[in-house]
Amino acid sequence: MFPPCIEAFRHCKPLVGIDGTHLYGKYGGTLLVAIAQDRNSNILHVAFALVEGENAESWSFFLSHLREHVTPQPGLLVISDRHNGIKAALEALDGGWLPPSAYRAFCIRHVAANFTLTFKGKDARRLLVNAAYAKTEVEFHYWFDILRSEDPAMCDWANRIEYSLWTQHCDEGCRFRHMTTNISECENSILKGVRNLPVCSLVKATYGRLAELFVRKGIEAEAQMGTGQQFSQHLVKCIEANLKTARYFTVTMYDRDNSEFTIAETTPTGSFSLGSYRVSLASHTCDCRYFQALYFPCPHALACCAYSRLTWEPYVH
Repeated sequence: MFPPCIEAFRHCKPLVGIDGTHLYGKYGGTLLVAIAQDRNSNILHVAFALVEGENAESWSFFLSHLREHVTPQPGLLVISDRHNGIKAALEALDGGWLPPSAYRAFCIRHVAANFTLTFKGKDARRLLVNAAYAKTEVEFHYWFDILRSEDPAMCDWANRIEYSLWTQHCDEGCRFRHMTTNISECENSILKGVRNLPVCSLVKATYGRLAELFVRKGIEAEAQMGTGQQFSQHLVKCIEANLKTARYFTVTMYDRDNSEFTIAETTPTGSFSLGSYRVSLASHTCDCRYFQALYFPCPHALACCAYSRLTWEPYVH
């Protein structure tokens, strides 16, 4: 564990992706990794552990130290694959990972990979992934019904997994739309070319790359703050895109006291549209569930802000 990573995690989204990646050096082994993401969509590597292999003992060792020293925050979400060792470690009574202290979700990339072991074909995999990413129950059933028409057994397979573990519409906003562990991004930025090194060289290379990363990102952050920018660049870009989309809506206020509105889309905003949405600025909710999932205004909420002559900044949290 690198002290700046521990400090940085306090300012990240309250979730962590965990995974293992094989080492190809003389002695083999596995590198267990915990990955987070900040509000500017930067990947943060919060902890590493060198172990002989993935099993209940190694994951228990890694996750107990991760919880104690790096991620003690309550209500944390852990995204992982369905490895039995991870399951055992997270369900340990003294591990600190049981609800309501922490919650678990599956990486959809791993779920889809397991799915394709039984059901071949890119179309079936795509339909399952689309159902997983659906933000609303209506959209989920739209894709799930198509999957059922292909083969009812596919839906039977998916139904054996609790929806809250692999679908976005049932995650109650814990995922921040993160559906994977981000291990591939970690391998490309920090672990690229080091997994065949001897242990000491691997540790040294990882440490050096992390130090270099913190310096570079620190300079970028200071430059942004120097311009007086209140929010991250990623958020500002998302808001700008949403503002453009919000121009094509018709807004009707139906509860002035509670700031509740109905939005009609004159032009569909994506591949799947409900056509009409209810928005509550007071409770920060929208039928599209974008507002709840990402914790900043969706295009529908921004249209309501414009209609009411309100600024959008207070609705970011």
